[in-house]
Amino acid sequence: MQKDKQPEYRPVVFRDRSAGFAFLTRSTADSDTTIEWDDGNTYPVVDVEISSESHPFYTGKARTVDAEGRIAKFERKYGEGKE
Repeated sequence: MQKDKQPEYRPVVFRDRSAGFAFLTRSTADSDTTIEWDDGNTYPVVDVEISSESHPFYTGKARTVDAEGRIAKFERKYGEGKE
């Protein structure tokens, strides 16, 4: 690796504002906004739209698609075996 070519890899807080959830990890993401974390240190904070706390798949609120109903609707519309 060339020196001074790579972005700085440092601790960053990612915050899901819709769920009120934040976690500290390491990243190269950059932000001008900072937050004081539980350990008393100040870190850059990156606001995200969705995280594991608000994503429907992880919260158990995911919708299931009725594939059988979709096939039946297709066959009614276009006919089964029509050529």
